[in-house]
Amino acid sequence: MQRITCLERDDWRETAAQCGFVFHTIDGERYWDERAYYGFTLDEIERGIETPTGEIDAMCLELAGRVIGDERHLRRLKIPEAFWSLIAESWERDDRSLYGRLDLKFDGKGPAKLLEYNADTPTSIFEAAVFQWTWLEQAIERRVIPARADQFNSIHERLIAAWKEIAAGRYVHLTGVTGNDEDAGTLAYLEDTARQAGLTTRLLDIEQVGWRDEGGGFVDLDDRDIALAFKLYPWEWMFQDAFGTKLKDAATRWIEPPWKAVLSNKGILPLLWEMFPNHPNLLPAFFEDDPRAAELGSSYVRKPLLSREGANVTLVSGGRPLDEQAGPYGAEGFVRQALSPLPNFSGFYPVIGSWLVNHEPCGLSIREDESPITGNRSRFLPHAIL
Repeated sequence: MQRITCLERDDWRETAAQCGFVFHTIDGERYWDERAYYGFTLDEIERGIETPTGEIDAMCLELAGRVIGDERHLRRLKIPEAFWSLIAESWERDDRSLYGRLDLKFDGKGPAKLLEYNADTPTSIFEAAVFQWTWLEQAIERRVIPARADQFNSIHERLIAAWKEIAAGRYVHLTGVTGNDEDAGTLAYLEDTARQAGLTTRLLDIEQVGWRDEGGGFVDLDDRDIALAFKLYPWEWMFQDAFGTKLKDAATRWIEPPWKAVLSNKGILPLLWEMFPNHPNLLPAFFEDDPRAAELGSSYVRKPLLSREGANVTLVSGGRPLDEQAGPYGAEGFVRQALSPLPNFSGFYPVIGSWLVNHEPCGLSIREDESPITGNRSRFLPHAIL
């Protein structure tokens, strides 16, 4: 694994506009950055990232099966009791998952380590699936990278195939916070893949989802029943929203399904460590109020159960904060995970995002920052297999 500086395409912004990639720059700062790329060997991809991703996902599914039927674990995850039956019924029906992203520490020298699982509402999939593939093709054409370079990236094709299997020709609503450029772009891309799978779709803002009192059920603005819905909106927010109490009474099937509320919780990190102690792809982790957390000593990473984009994460080294991010999370409790610093490439710290579609590892994305905590403003860099 290496970080390789290179020339950027002089027309990449125009190309981004043509692709609908409108959030490539955020508040005047680059989000997409192709002034460098990360190069991997095929062995690093296949044995270092792809195989562990599949193994971790399998462990997470085994964990979900145990947690969903265990009141003690559900309480540890701070999942509201009112929704336990919704989650359990979803799991028992085998409600299907479309996608997810594991965030991994990987440096090419040792086994990949799970940092967290973005199991419910992962973004950056458009840039991973489409725009970095466009970069690869054009970078080869323009001799920016070697002619025989490749990329670990079958995300787009697998999404189309997954939609065909999961939705099976049904009408699909897609919803989220459409006023957010990144969320709107992600929704538009996933809607496009659903349409390429032959599905009829409708996109609406989460606030436009209505409820029909007579007969019960969620409806769109035309009073059409929402039978199958993709939501780019976290389960923990849905549980708290005004219509949250209606969830268990509705016939709507959701993507991602309610059981993903378990795996999107950082409380799975200590639970995985309990179930699979000393697994080479896991880091020691404990709930903060667990006396065993003292085993980590004075160096660890403190993470809220429900934070996003690095918010309220603190790196502690030798008992002192090494780096920390502000944010609105933490009231739900914290976990502590062993401090395993990200690799440092000339002052840049990359995190590997390893994508699963229909539980199959199929691509990766890389976010890097000058901070060892990956946050909302961290840049997206492409990758190539050399």
